[in-house]
Amino acid sequence: MTAALRMLAYGAAADQCAEICRMGESTTLECMKIFCQQVEGLFGEEYLRAPTPADLRRLLTRGEQRGFPGMIGSIDCMHWEWKNCPSGWGGAYSGRKGRPTIILEAVASYDTWIWHAFFGVPGAQNDINVLGQSPVFDKVIAENSPMVVFHVNGKRYNNAYYLADGIYPRYSTFVKTISNPATQSQKLFAKKQEAYRKDVERCFGILQSRWAILRHGARMHKRSTLRSIMMTCIILHNMIVEDEFVEEDFVEPVEEDLMNPLASQVYDGPVDNNGARIPFAPVQRNGRNQQAFWDRIENLESAYIHTMLQNDLVEHNWAMESNQ
Repeated sequence: MTAALRMLAYGAAADQCAEICRMGESTTLECMKIFCQQVEGLFGEEYLRAPTPADLRRLLTRGEQRGFPGMIGSIDCMHWEWKNCPSGWGGAYSGRKGRPTIILEAVASYDTWIWHAFFGVPGAQNDINVLGQSPVFDKVIAENSPMVVFHVNGKRYNNAYYLADGIYPRYSTFVKTISNPATQSQKLFAKKQEAYRKDVERCFGILQSRWAILRHGARMHKRSTLRSIMMTCIILHNMIVEDEFVEEDFVEPVEEDLMNPLASQVYDGPVDNNGARIPFAPVQRNGRNQQAFWDRIENLESAYIHTMLQNDLVEHNWAMESNQ
């Protein structure tokens, strides 16, 4: 464990741990591999989980306080340089700087907790290609995840969203900034969106500062080993966040508070417009419920809902600023 943690935290090579741990290089490398596998196997289910309804209520409350009802985090990608990438894969993994890299797609919240991690895509691809392979919306499309219903500017929306940069597509689950804001309300919205989207960038910086192995070039030869190392660093990072982060100003929302009703509600499953529970109906081989499946995909990828939500958030933030 000492050798594994020194390699993860300090980015030390195997031979640098030989004098301290009294082990050979091959034994040190094997210890680190086993350590990462065990950490992922024992703690991955808890610290790599999707947000529970209680987590969603906390994230939605914080998003509403910041002026973004329905926001549950920020999404972006990070490149990890692969120093010992096989020469035959060099072209596929060559990133923007000409060096082989592997991409990590992550969703982080305001407290830098990583709620989603998808690792292993070659560095020659961009964020859109990574999104096409990522399982980030699989549970939403399958309709077996908690449903978030929120209201902005008097309109009802059924999908929580992430803050994203300009390369991401115009989905109803993404809110992007305005490239050339013309009015004062648009300038205010762009300023706040760009500021809060930095949560995931800050998370990447903290992750690399805590685990120097991610800051230097990866020296392993197998992608499975690199994935195990990345997931271990994320799990340990989330453990530190859970242990050290203190949210002094957070108050658990009370749904029965009639004076300050919440703009967002979390349900265990899909509901209709009246809030009644809709029974779960998975897609079957004979084609039953297939139309509902495609309707969910169309709703998720709707550019019209994306534009409407963005305009409503612009007006919502301007109203909040005017009231202050």
